[in-house]
Amino acid sequence: MWRHRTLGCEIRHAALSAPAQRYEAGTMGHRFRQDPAVHASERIETFYRAFQQRDGAAMAACYTPDATFRDPAFDLQGERVGAMWRMLCERGKDLRLEFGNVRAQGEHGSADWQAWYLFSKTGRPVHNVIHADFRFRDGLICEHVDTFNFWRWSRQALGPAGLLLGWTPLLQNKVRAEAARALAAYR
Repeated sequence: MWRHRTLGCEIRHAALSAPAQRYEAGTMGHRFRQDPAVHASERIETFYRAFQQRDGAAMAACYTPDATFRDPAFDLQGERVGAMWRMLCERGKDLRLEFGNVRAQGEHGSADWQAWYLFSKTGRPVHNVIHADFRFRDGLICEHVDTFNFWRWSRQALGPAGLLLGWTPLLQNKVRAEAARALAAYR
């Protein structure tokens, strides 16, 4: 941790201190104040830089308290969104992430990102290509939807079972149930 000279608060990662960000020290670590002056594209870049550093707390700070998140594995609201990112960051020791194509206009934004990691259940390597859509309120993310090819992901993560069943709702529901159990056990 280091102390930011201008803002006078403690920050965990220097890489996350862009001038347009507003920090607020709190008992649970740092968080961002709701600031409509922070442009949506800056918030998206802050979010993914935090992800690259595997700083789940900084990622969670980018969301409104009532935010929603949805992807093929999770459908979450409120504090569970931040808990998911903290869990994934803590467990993703080998995670490598790249992002780009950040766009924002008004209260909407989007980005493309890619993740490389070993799937913990099988030890198989995964390269996931994801498109993210965001909606913002008061400078924070209030809605986040990640989309990716679940069949492609399941073939990599699960091997033959994913190849044969990855396109079926049966497997996607099983993955969602396992993801929900892992998040509940983490919390």
